[in-house]
Amino acid sequence: MEISFIAGYGPITRSVEDSHAFWAGTLGLPLGEIAPGYYGTDDLDGARAFAVWPLAQAAASVFGEGTSEWPADIPAPQSWVELDVASPRAVADAVAELEAAGATVLRGASTEPWGQVTSRILTPEGLLLGVTFTPWMHEDSSTDESDA
Repeated sequence: MEISFIAGYGPITRSVEDSHAFWAGTLGLPLGEIAPGYYGTDDLDGARAFAVWPLAQAAASVFGEGTSEWPADIPAPQSWVELDVASPRAVADAVAELEAAGATVLRGASTEPWGQVTSRILTPEGLLLGVTFTPWMHEDSSTDESDA
């Protein structure tokens, strides 16, 4: 078997209303009703990475190095998804918007040792959402100092 690309990804939800409000409302994804209660779009570019991320490493990413246990009072995510934005500053702006909209922000914008700017949000379905800026995934990965 040879896999060509990730054809689709999305959360499975217990509350269509909460999920639609988050993904279409808060994040502004162009989701249309494909079938009753089933929202989606074919108008977003696909994934640039796929990885199996150990929960201990996700915990360290969210709660700090040296942390390998996911806190018992926060639902452990079953998967992750990252949505890349246009600049490092756009990550911080997105976190502020998400906080203002009542999203569960677990970690605000920060720069990883490898240069990616990340944030971590827990979605209504329990996905670990990263709003990120991944320099090497942009055609022009150079940013001026005012954007950092």
